[in-house]
Amino acid sequence: MQDWMHIVFRAISTIAILFLMTRILGKKQISQLTFFEYITGITLGEVAGFMSTDVEANYMHGFIALFLWFAVPLLLEMLTLKSKRLRDWFEGKGTVFIKEGKILEDNLKKERYTADELLEQLRAKNVFNVADVEFAMLEPSGEVSVLLKKENQPLTAKHLGIKTAPERESQAVIIDGNIMDEPLATAGLSREWLLTELEKIGVTPENVFIGQVDVYGGLHVDLYDDMLLVPDDVSKPLLFATLKKCEADLSLYALAVKNEGAKHVYESCAEQMNRILEQAEPLLKR
Repeated sequence: MQDWMHIVFRAISTIAILFLMTRILGKKQISQLTFFEYITGITLGEVAGFMSTDVEANYMHGFIALFLWFAVPLLLEMLTLKSKRLRDWFEGKGTVFIKEGKILEDNLKKERYTADELLEQLRAKNVFNVADVEFAMLEPSGEVSVLLKKENQPLTAKHLGIKTAPERESQAVIIDGNIMDEPLATAGLSREWLLTELEKIGVTPENVFIGQVDVYGGLHVDLYDDMLLVPDDVSKPLLFATLKKCEADLSLYALAVKNEGAKHVYESCAEQMNRILEQAEPLLKR
């Protein structure tokens, strides 16, 4: 066999083996690496490279080395799942850099971090003032996790006492002009519903680059032609306005009627409509 054909065979077989091993080792190998995973990744790549190009070396010897560098990390990963002590040994522990708003200089020195590097990591988290930080920790992956002080944290609906509707992922029902049946079924919708909604806004599926349906049945589309304007969906605001008008009318009738029995009925209906509005507002005013 000619050398170039030998290298092609070795390279293709090594890529297949390396891909299979990486799939078995899991997604941690391509995420933020621990010390041991970093060493494993480099060595697997080096061994695979030598196996592909060194035609004079015994291929099986390289395969045995590659298999060992795959099997040992896999075994250790299974053991660390069951042992906190082994996890701390092989993956390391987090190091606190800032606690109760104060920088722990000794911990910075322990991890050989300078003040400039700490500030750089904080800026990466959109924190430009150390005084805003309550707690910060260097994770085993090398990332710095940051907790802002209470007064510097962004406001949320919970802070304001606003009720929000439950949130789930949107379903991409059209991609590259093609209707996706599985996401449609997941959303509990049909092709007929989708085509009807597209007809309302005057577009065909072929003109849609991406179309998504949110959890409340709202269809949002991005067209290939960016010059075309898609009309906004006004059905939810219109429904909310209609319900609000019903509540106002019931309250007005309760004030205008003289019969006490009828007044009580109108007041009761107005209260029920008000409760319905409170429940529906997070769904309709989005």
